[in-house]
Amino acid sequence: MTVSADCHRRVTEDRGAAAHRGVVPARGMGQNGAVPFLLLIEDDDAIRTALELSLTRQGHRVATAATGEDGLQLLREQRPDLIVLDVMLPGIDGFEVCRRIRRTDQLPIILLTARSDDIDVVVGLESGADDYVVKPVQGRVLDARIRAVLRRGERESTDSATFGALVIDRSAMTVTKNGDDLQLTPTELRLLLELSRRPGQALSRQQLLRLVWEHDYLGDSRLVDACVQRLRAKVEDVPSSPTLIRTVRGVGYRLDVPQ
Repeated sequence: MTVSADCHRRVTEDRGAAAHRGVVPARGMGQNGAVPFLLLIEDDDAIRTALELSLTRQGHRVATAATGEDGLQLLREQRPDLIVLDVMLPGIDGFEVCRRIRRTDQLPIILLTARSDDIDVVVGLESGADDYVVKPVQGRVLDARIRAVLRRGERESTDSATFGALVIDRSAMTVTKNGDDLQLTPTELRLLLELSRRPGQALSRQQLLRLVWEHDYLGDSRLVDACVQRLRAKVEDVPSSPTLIRTVRGVGYRLDVPQ
């Protein structure tokens, strides 16, 4: 499918938008410390324009697309640091876009959804999204969520930890199992890092929400449960019978050291 001329125009304009508009670059959030480059996929013209303007003012470069097809095409041509993805899109919806991206890429994805109590949230998280924001959303709120997600991929301490066949290198921010690299999203990696700092200690869902997502979601445990489910699928030998990331009934989760 050919990307629309408007889509190409926005990408070209936004490459230098931050410098020309005099915005302050985000602090070390983008690739190699550059200004963060976002891909916003939203079909509503008014919402897309308002969010693009607000995020640019916050110090991001923004490319936009009005359909899932155009967004996937832009992703093949560009390399954004993060994707902001609306759930309700014409043609292929946001869930399918998220699934297709996750087949080949671990880029952070934030969903835009209409209702926090909708099944959309659960389906979106299970499709591989890292976070979600409920519409209507203010640009500064979305900016805070974006910065929090991008911080999850930054380098941390220089030590490593081993849990059986699983090796977590905190300096390189990599995880290997039986010597093979595991492709984790920034949120999955952050969750594993937080659990690995407290081996054998049960962490509540609310603790993990604060440590990993850096926001108080007022009891919304779906983010944690969905991320644990995806993480288990990558690190456990038998995800349905986990031996590493254990559920502590009535509390949350812990990372066990294999005997």
